[in-house]
Amino acid sequence: MDITEEKVDNLNAILKIQIGKEDYESRVGDVLKDYKKKVRLDGFRPGMVPVGLIKKMYGKAVLIEEINKIISESISKYLIDKDLKILGEPLPSDKEQKTIDWDNQTDFEFAFDLGLAPEFDMNLSKKDKIAFYKIKIDQKLRDTYIENYTRRYGTFTPVEMAGEKEMLKGSIRQIDAEGNITENGIYAEDTSFSIEIIKDKKIKDKFVGTRIKDVINFDIKKAFPNDQEIASILYINKDDVPALSSDFQFTINEISRFENAELNQEFFDKAFGKDKVKTVEEFEILVENEIKNNLTGEEEFKFSLDVKEKTINKLEIELPVEFLKKWLFRINEGKVAKEEIDKDFEKFEKDLKWQLIKDKVIKENEIKITEDEALDYAKKVTLMQFQQYGMTNISDEQLENYARELLKKEEENKRIYEKKYEEKVIEFIKELVKIDLKEVTTDEFNKLFDKK
Repeated sequence: MDITEEKVDNLNAILKIQIGKEDYESRVGDVLKDYKKKVRLDGFRPGMVPVGLIKKMYGKAVLIEEINKIISESISKYLIDKDLKILGEPLPSDKEQKTIDWDNQTDFEFAFDLGLAPEFDMNLSKKDKIAFYKIKIDQKLRDTYIENYTRRYGTFTPVEMAGEKEMLKGSIRQIDAEGNITENGIYAEDTSFSIEIIKDKKIKDKFVGTRIKDVINFDIKKAFPNDQEIASILYINKDDVPALSSDFQFTINEISRFENAELNQEFFDKAFGKDKVKTVEEFEILVENEIKNNLTGEEEFKFSLDVKEKTINKLEIELPVEFLKKWLFRINEGKVAKEEIDKDFEKFEKDLKWQLIKDKVIKENEIKITEDEALDYAKKVTLMQFQQYGMTNISDEQLENYARELLKKEEENKRIYEKKYEEKVIEFIKELVKIDLKEVTTDEFNKLFDKK
């Protein structure tokens, strides 16, 4: 067997593999001998089917399978031995591959296109400037956080008369054009909705000022253009909503107003655990720290995007574009049109370049992730998940237990390590370049994303 590499250019090569009879004959023979022991054929005792007949029945398929194995093994060994870095996978060459006659040939030649990983230098220095946007913490932001906390632990209080934001609870019935209850029509005994979400102003005005036991006839599809909202109110399938054409009658049984929680000990205990916060001042300090932590995450996320963009643009990494497009088409088995690949290729190209940069930084600087670092990152991810559901009073022991369980899941473990590696790569690049610190308001910071 002989393998030769022909360079097309710095990013493309052709790998040619010549396989002779001596490379596959014994392997094919061993497989056919094994078939002979196992094949059951009418007229022959087990294990007594002639080799010639076995070869006639299975020889060609076995030959193709064994040669494919030899090719795969040979390519893998060649790439390792030559320390050849490729992108994607070797593809049968459309231009160089000769037609194979499996019935008559004994020697074979195969040609594969290779997309070569580009060589590049990390030529970043303090001459390269990347902005780091620091968000100012103003009173508006503090008030927003406090409002979110008090709303999260707020309660509904019964009231006698409905305003524009009250929650109504009662029964709803389908009615005909004359306002009569439709026999066997849609009926929900115990349903509710907020007046605030009614979209039609005239219908909303009908409900404002109502009291318990008042009855309102209205066009439900005008009031709630969202089919899912109507389905939830009527307890019907969302797919049945478009067919509705009649009005509905709502009888009010309860009226309640949502009130944010007061800043008292009951609220502090619910939000943070028994006696962990005892004064408004302690609560405000905790909120301030939470804002800082959250903003740090947002600031670092924005910085990571800018680092990626700056690094990719500065290094000007070239890729074997046509090879990669062909490879993407092949691995998707024709399920994705070439036009679709062309459309999405720019994003794929940027992601691949960033992956190459990360791999280079990690390898050349021997960056490692310790188990403790992975655990700390998993704890941070876990805490964010809890906070999304309003769960803030999680003990350190609970947090660590959940984080350890998260790391036991293969996909989550891989994701956490990848994120932590990326974090370290960002920090490495941060030390290479000059950081241009800019202080911005929340609104100014949010507008930075609109520019992309």
